[in-house]
Amino acid sequence: MKNTIKVNRARLGMTQADLAGKVQVSRQTINAMELGKYAPSTILSLKLSEIFGVGVNELFILEARDWS
Repeated sequence: MKNTIKVNRARLGMTQADLAGKVQVSRQTINAMELGKYAPSTILSLKLSEIFGVGVNELFILEARDWS
């Protein structure tokens, strides 16, 4: 699954630590999500969506391999 977390975070001038504080996770969790190594929970996805002002489907994009 691809994501646009880094792009949206940069658009708002936020560091990984800033975003982590807002959604109450570690900076390492934000880093892992941006690298595609961690798929967030539904609640975390909705928090990110609200912070960035974009839909969840704009933040997370399914790839062909996600369907198998």
